[in-house]
Amino acid sequence: MPSIADVARLSGVSKATASRALSGRGAVSPATRDRVVAAASEIGYIASPNAASLVTGRSKSIGVLIRFVNRWYFGEVLEGLERAMLARGYDLVLYNLAVEPEARRRIFEYYVQRRRVDAVIGVDVDLSPDESDRLARTGRPVVTIGGTMLSAAVRLAVDHRETARLATRHLLHLGHRDIVLLGGEEAERDREGVQGSRVTGFREAMAEAGVADAPYLPTEYSMSEGFSAALQLLGDPAHRPTAVFAACDEIAFGTYIAARRLGLSIPADLSIIGIDGHENAGMFGLTTVEQRPVEQGEQAVRWAMSLLGEGDDEQAPHDVDLPVKLVVRSSTSAPAR
Repeated sequence: MPSIADVARLSGVSKATASRALSGRGAVSPATRDRVVAAASEIGYIASPNAASLVTGRSKSIGVLIRFVNRWYFGEVLEGLERAMLARGYDLVLYNLAVEPEARRRIFEYYVQRRRVDAVIGVDVDLSPDESDRLARTGRPVVTIGGTMLSAAVRLAVDHRETARLATRHLLHLGHRDIVLLGGEEAERDREGVQGSRVTGFREAMAEAGVADAPYLPTEYSMSEGFSAALQLLGDPAHRPTAVFAACDEIAFGTYIAARRLGLSIPADLSIIGIDGHENAGMFGLTTVEQRPVEQGEQAVRWAMSLLGEGDDEQAPHDVDLPVKLVVRSSTSAPAR
């Protein structure tokens, strides 16, 4: 493999000058830097990240703690994270926390401590006080998207309670009162988390409309589980609601398929609204509250770079409110009865 000595020889400079020119650190004239870069490109020289880290103290990698890798929202956030990191010359090191307790313990006691990462980004993860303390002791900047991480310097978050209120009010303004929420499987266990907050927001909006203790049917955040729950909910015509608020778009897709399986017309017989802004929402004609997870990932990297001193001059805030937007399509209308 070509070495820095080969680059120096081809460009007619010392190895130290070639190294400064390629690293961007130190005084090197623009003409010399251009000559060194051209020589490195000509012979295919690639700087060793390990060697560079000895000089800069940086590994040029960011650790990402995440709960799931096979769900749409998390996959979209990962896309935004990776895109933004690659644009800045950083690698992504993934730690999947949806593992059994012993493996999770090793992540915080060993892997995060051992692996040289410059910063850590959490994606909707809830850490115990001990896990947060271990992460804080690494001295690395921490950014989180949702979740509860006590050691986070910057926290980006959607107001899930208000988002659920927005979705519910849309149905209420159309004239619906018989509305059921599908979702919230973890709501009772974690009332301050995403699922608990969405159930709370739904019930608050319903209570404002005079409907106390509005019902919700707990189900997993997936299309298949949404389909199963919707079949159960909609199977009895005598107790069928006029509208379903799906706690995520994938549940909404499953509800849509179940309703059609039962011969229901959408929105004439049943209105459906979701949350997320899934890429397939338009295909289903689904009314939804968009939250743009790719942009959330890109923002998290932006603030991580700021904490590392590699961003713009803007000081990183502790709390960043992430925007949402109601997108009305053909899956919601006034009730027929």
